[in-house]
Amino acid sequence: MTTTSTFPETGTWQIDPAHTSIAFTVRHLVAAKVRGRFDSFEGVIEVGDAPRDSSVEVSIDAASLDTGVADRDRHLKSGDFLDVENYPRIEFRSTAVRETGSGYEVDGNLTIRGETRPVTLDMEFGGVVTDPWGNDKAIFSGEGKIDRGDWGLTWNKTLETGGLLVGKEVAIDIEAQAQIG
Repeated sequence: MTTTSTFPETGTWQIDPAHTSIAFTVRHLVAAKVRGRFDSFEGVIEVGDAPRDSSVEVSIDAASLDTGVADRDRHLKSGDFLDVENYPRIEFRSTAVRETGSGYEVDGNLTIRGETRPVTLDMEFGGVVTDPWGNDKAIFSGEGKIDRGDWGLTWNKTLETGGLLVGKEVAIDIEAQAQIG
């Protein structure tokens, strides 16, 4: 297995769902954290001659949401939150890629429940690794935060002690592998 830290070669890199995770974390009962993930998605990274010439598109099956608790998952998929019956896909399309001192910022449009809003993800390129079968894999990590209310995800309950049942801020965590082709 070999690793390179240079940017991947130009071309179309398919995101490998079997080796990629798209996860989220949100506060529950003010102090606790609930984690979840999406199990079904597809995406492509178009690598340009320079990072700024690159782009990313990802489409997520909203019904593939999994927090490990079936009742909670049903509620999150309902009209109170994602409304997967009417909005089956969550989409991200980048609009710009900028190099930073420690990685990249990827600006893009995130569509949830038919609402499209701009977001910025902090991305890190982990290098290109050749697996034991001779396939080059580009490794990316990303994170960002959104206010779920910006997409109409406003359902909540006030706690007797103050505060809200579900936090407004959603942290996004991405670990991705992509293969050219």
